[in-house]
Amino acid sequence: MISLTVTALVFGVVFLAELPDKTALAGLVLGTRYRASYVFAGVAAAFALHVTLAVAAGSVLTLLPQQIVHALTGVLFLGGAAVLLMKKDEDDDGIRKPENQSFWKVSGAGFMLILVAEFGDLTQIMTANLAARYDDPLSVGLGAVLALWSVAGLGIVGGKALMKRVPLKLITQIAAVLMLALGVWSLWEAVTG
Repeated sequence: MISLTVTALVFGVVFLAELPDKTALAGLVLGTRYRASYVFAGVAAAFALHVTLAVAAGSVLTLLPQQIVHALTGVLFLGGAAVLLMKKDEDDDGIRKPENQSFWKVSGAGFMLILVAEFGDLTQIMTANLAARYDDPLSVGLGAVLALWSVAGLGIVGGKALMKRVPLKLITQIAAVLMLALGVWSLWEAVTG
């Protein structure tokens, strides 16, 4: 059974953490050069693979005693908040262009870009933490993949307009505050549980 509360929480945290990420900018660049649906197909497939791996890793952590899981996820969330706050703006000028507009070349380029860029990324680690914390792999996986797909869609279709209206620094700070709150909450549960 899927928990809408867990799915919504995971969606919000992952969405805000992914917005300022380099992959959203990469999706924007690819989306301006190639057919958006082709780019999205490749990017969405790569994100689905990453979420599956993260949820599996997080599910293994649920085998540990709850206090250890809470302490571990709390520390990792605090680390994620620190990474977001110390993160510098990045460019993605080095994206390679597929030689033509075929579905397989464009979606393959999007898939490979995300597959490499997101491996071990903050949102993948956060997804594993959330899977461990809530012991609800379906809800966490659904929330994370929908968040990542939403950010990819925004980046591919309307990233320029969003970044003109909402400062990237503000989005990063909101994501960091949410991760900080989750980290403190997890550590509190570890100490009091």
